[in-house]
Amino acid sequence: MDAARAWVEAWELGWRTHDAEPIVARYAEGAVFRSHPFREPEDPLTYVERVLAEEEAEPEVWFGEPIVSGDRAAVEYWAILRVEGKEHALAGTTLLRFDADGLVVEHRDYWALEAGRWERPPAS
Repeated sequence: MDAARAWVEAWELGWRTHDAEPIVARYAEGAVFRSHPFREPEDPLTYVERVLAEEEAEPEVWFGEPIVSGDRAAVEYWAILRVEGKEHALAGTTLLRFDADGLVVEHRDYWALEAGRWERPPAS
């Protein structure tokens, strides 16, 4: 659970401040990072720097409580982004696998993006 919580905290900080460093620090060298099921894997730093550069303002970001089983975790997330002067709602789930040091060795995202401002549904 500690590794998953550290990953969430790094993403919350890095995403809100547009700083890739705390995010990338949570990934092991050679980590497999797939940002969408139909995209090829990328280097985490390349991906994070590219998407943070697309955003125009500090996003509103929310992460759910990680669901952990052994060396794996699933984390729900929700964000309101501003890109090219327009708001977008991003909702998704990240599936993670950690090494013995608590660093991510595999990251897979499943997400949807909708134009406009959509508020996160209440937690059940």
